[in-house]
Amino acid sequence: MTAHTPTSVEARSVPSSRRAGEVRRRGDELLSIGAVLTFLRDDFPEVTISKIRFLEAEGLVEPQRTPSGYRKFSPADVERLAYVLRMQRDHYLPLRVIREHLDAIERGEAPPALPAPEARPGPVEEADRELVAASGAAGGVRLGRAELLAAAEAGEGELAEWEAYGLIAPGPDGGYDGEALQVARLVAELGRYGLEPRHLRAMKAAADREVALVDQVVAPLRRHRNPQTRAHAETTARELATLSVRLHAAMVQAGLRVRPSGHA
Repeated sequence: MTAHTPTSVEARSVPSSRRAGEVRRRGDELLSIGAVLTFLRDDFPEVTISKIRFLEAEGLVEPQRTPSGYRKFSPADVERLAYVLRMQRDHYLPLRVIREHLDAIERGEAPPALPAPEARPGPVEEADRELVAASGAAGGVRLGRAELLAAAEAGEGELAEWEAYGLIAPGPDGGYDGEALQVARLVAELGRYGLEPRHLRAMKAAADREVALVDQVVAPLRRHRNPQTRAHAETTARELATLSVRLHAAMVQAGLRVRPSGHA
């Protein structure tokens, strides 16, 4: 992939802010990653340097390198980054689809039509959907490390950091199940909003406490001599986990709703 001058189709899809316009006016001037971050944050306050590096690692932008290895971005590179960030923010498109859009634009073609806008589900509905997806996949999915990275649209460095903070761990065979995949996808998505693994340690600690609470309830059932009672313990554990996650989502939703305007 080479840097290119955005077509009219692409130009209409990127921010038209004062800073983006200033980037275009700079012509052939190359920018450091810090300068690119400053320009992009005018329209995408959540963007981080690690996010820009991730998009580079995924092949969505290829900045030039100085002899000492520093990244130098052209105005066209900045336009590409803005396009990717906008498609993620406004249309929730995965990187694979965004790459198809950019490839079409480079060929001088109109990108694929965008899906009709939909109302995003609330936190409780989102939690229900994630639980269903995880429980449906956990039994049959077994992914290797490379497969997990591809499915979560993450880089090796990110996965290593998630594991270092205890957010995700491979199984005894070194593979990952469907629940691990859901965790990876959610952690990656939170990362796109600037939340790093160190910020998520509190969530992991809260989850561990909830697991301990569920274990307290079902432990006597698991030790029971009756096989049917032991089987009921697993059903009870799943139901309690579902209720716990839904309660957490509802409390977050309620807390955000009553939060005073302008509260930091």
